[in-house]
Amino acid sequence: MDNFIFYNPTKILFGKDQVKNVGRETVKFGKTVLVVTGGGSVKRSGLFDQVIGLLKKEGLTIHELAGVEPNPRLTTVKKGIEICKKENVDIVLAVGGGSVLDASKAICAGAKYDGDVWDFYSGKATIQDALPLGTVLTLAATGSEMNGNSVVTNWETQEKIGVGSPFLYPKFSVLDPTYTYSVPKDQTVYGIVDIMAHVFEQYFSHTPNTPLQDQISESILRTVIEQAPIVIENPNDYDARANILLAGTLALNGLIRIGKETDWATHGIEHEVSAIYDIPHGGGLAIIFPNWMKYVYEENIEKFKQYAIRVWNVSTEGKSDREIALEGIARTREFFNSIGAPATLRDYNIGDENIEVMAKKATRDGTIGGFKKLTENDVKNILMMCL
Repeated sequence: MDNFIFYNPTKILFGKDQVKNVGRETVKFGKTVLVVTGGGSVKRSGLFDQVIGLLKKEGLTIHELAGVEPNPRLTTVKKGIEICKKENVDIVLAVGGGSVLDASKAICAGAKYDGDVWDFYSGKATIQDALPLGTVLTLAATGSEMNGNSVVTNWETQEKIGVGSPFLYPKFSVLDPTYTYSVPKDQTVYGIVDIMAHVFEQYFSHTPNTPLQDQISESILRTVIEQAPIVIENPNDYDARANILLAGTLALNGLIRIGKETDWATHGIEHEVSAIYDIPHGGGLAIIFPNWMKYVYEENIEKFKQYAIRVWNVSTEGKSDREIALEGIARTREFFNSIGAPATLRDYNIGDENIEVMAKKATRDGTIGGFKKLTENDVKNILMMCL
């Protein structure tokens, strides 16, 4: 295990009716709030009106930014920054899924910066300050409710880039599983894939002697695999929704990566695909991850064997390590298929026309990934496997 520093200051309010605390938590950080939402589901469900009522009860001045896209656009982020600066906003409250939280984090950083917020994502500047952020989560997926990560899409340049900063951790996050009941089946599936992908990115590592981190990761994966069919069959199953929601938070709050080298190549590749084609992030991950696994597993067959045995209960009798590892990878694809996730880029009518462009962008810094450092040609090969 490597040396590490673990930091996570986010307060989690988990469970039914925890939204009742949102006004009291928000007013601790000021009197003027920007409420950020997505495509309108929070208004149709009545959650928006409930949140607004609780904020008004505390005497808060409220401004609103609606319409954050599934792959949040830089243009939308800039609208939020403009409101914050013009209205002297004290705190941003994100009400929605991971994309709303991603955009809100960018707004919080940009509101405290005199330059272009894209500077943070393009590497021209680092975040030195940000407005405080609160969140009311409506989708189990990204883990953004308890981390300092944000991903934004610059549609003009067809770039989708992430940034991380301790200044972007939410001050508090409300996680009520009942708010995920109305999530459509496809979005539920994408969220499940995203949660598992976050674990994969941190689990597949060459760092030795990390048994605790590995077993926590495996437990999260087994829980998601067990609970996923339940929430798909019965979207209003509170316990299953709660377990998926908590799994999403723990998958990317920093806990399972401590003391380890991590990978993140698949996320980097997927960002280039969705930057051009605007496909759902979880859908892209479902396509790419099993192919990444097949491409890199020989770098550490023992780790993939461990994954197959501990997560999928693959029998070892009469099988080589290679066969066990490959069966675990095959079971991953079979599971994604069983819950209705896409399996190929052609499921989104994507061909090979931009593969070279995507591979080049994914490796703009030379190589990508930690488990196996992928070159431009490697990324091209993986994308060809995805067709």
